[in-house]
Amino acid sequence: MQIVFIRLLNRPQQQPVQAYYCASFFCRLRGLMFRRRMPADQGLLLVQARESRLDASIHMFFVCFALAVVWINARGEVVDVQLAKPWRPAYFPRRAAKYILELESSHINDFVIGDQVAIDG
Repeated sequence: MQIVFIRLLNRPQQQPVQAYYCASFFCRLRGLMFRRRMPADQGLLLVQARESRLDASIHMFFVCFALAVVWINARGEVVDVQLAKPWRPAYFPRRAAKYILELESSHINDFVIGDQVAIDG
């Protein structure tokens, strides 16, 4: 699986976020289901074919820990940030997104709506 780095362009950041790039249907479908935890220094970047609110929705079935979820549009702008709790049916971004960055819940304040990010790698 390919690893990418997500860095903030408009604010200083200690280090870029390291995330697994997940673009296939089955990779996105599985996501983080059935895992016991999310490493604090890693994330999962779900990549959609197009910007959409519906396609960028996530579920938390079979995910046993909370996640910081960051939705990013095709222009690299953060359009929503939410704390996703385990076993919840659905979370939708406020605006259309192409990328969904799932991180360990302690990262909930690392990104804010309006941030500009670059995805390298």
